[in-house]
Amino acid sequence: MNFLHEIQSDDWTTSYSEKIRSEAISEFENDKIVLLPQLTFQLKPNEKIFFSSQFSIEKSKNISYDSRTNLLRGTQCEGAARDDLQGMLARYAQSTNKLITQLFPTYQNEIQPGRTSFRPVEIEGRIPKSYRKDDARIHVDAFPSSPVQGKRIMRVFTNVNPHGKERCWQVGESFQEVAQRFLPQIGNPWPGRSFLLKTLKVTKGHCTDYDYLMMNIHDKMKADLTYQKNVLKQNIRFLPDTSWIVSTDSVSHAALSGQYVFEQTFYLPVHAMHRPELSPLKKLEKLTGRCLV
Repeated sequence: MNFLHEIQSDDWTTSYSEKIRSEAISEFENDKIVLLPQLTFQLKPNEKIFFSSQFSIEKSKNISYDSRTNLLRGTQCEGAARDDLQGMLARYAQSTNKLITQLFPTYQNEIQPGRTSFRPVEIEGRIPKSYRKDDARIHVDAFPSSPVQGKRIMRVFTNVNPHGKERCWQVGESFQEVAQRFLPQIGNPWPGRSFLLKTLKVTKGHCTDYDYLMMNIHDKMKADLTYQKNVLKQNIRFLPDTSWIVSTDSVSHAALSGQYVFEQTFYLPVHAMHRPELSPLKKLEKLTGRCLV
């Protein structure tokens, strides 16, 4: 299966034709990876020092920036270097926002920005703290401390590796197949679970039944080594100076190798989609026969 839909552009502010926009939305909502093979993010001369893992905290794989709070995390930088690092991530956030506005204009009044991250650590050979944090295993995204309450997880990535190294992914089976495989293994959440998690500040908001199911699907996918070995998957290599957009909540994926990648997360309410029935929320509601948010 071809998982990619290519769009030719080398500028974050390109004005796309209605045909290109319509195709991009359709392919994205049908779980294709929208690939922009000519679109890179240029670092300023003073920012090229960040092509090193020395600026990240050892226990963290990412340096993250939240444009909503102006907070920078995951780095030991101080002083001018910290300001430069934050400025670099802020520019990437602005660039991806322009891209989404131009390519998916019907989303722009509803889509919400999440964190921006820079990933300076090589994935290959990295030993995660637990299987749940092992992104080299096929999974769909779900965040234990940040419930999305049904919203889509839309992510923009850019490989800026200066040494010519690709970002290597594997893409697995469809979300429908994933859900049908793992849902029977998941029981119902116990009464009061969401209230207790929020009260204890384990989660940053209300954890819906949708979030409960998605987190369990995420964990069970990663824990099942037989599944990891035998599930049909395809390797995809993202060249340096390449960007791509993907719905990581429904495209089952694993990141196998690569270093120096930017990523911007967006959250898209299901009602803003052209075809809401293609969302994980609606598919899970159909399979379970109940409202999940």
